[in-house]
Amino acid sequence: MERTEIEEKVKVILIEEMEIDEDKVYDESRLKDDMGIDSLDYIDIIVIVDKTFGFKIKPEEMSKVKTFKDFCDYIEEKIA
Repeated sequence: MERTEIEEKVKVILIEEMEIDEDKVYDESRLKDDMGIDSLDYIDIIVIVDKTFGFKIKPEEMSKVKTFKDFCDYIEEKIA
């Protein structure tokens, strides 16, 4: 899967599933501070990523993911 496809799918997850404003989703936007994602949202994200990309996120690994770019990097690394 190409990087642009990963980014597009992650954007769809954040905008449509997590109901985050599209203008808040860019490379350096922070998941917690800029997008308002909280610990309950992370549970939803884990389920959605499993359905979309076919792997389970480990909560301890997700703690290292701070920005949209980090999130895409993490997914790209897992599906490579």
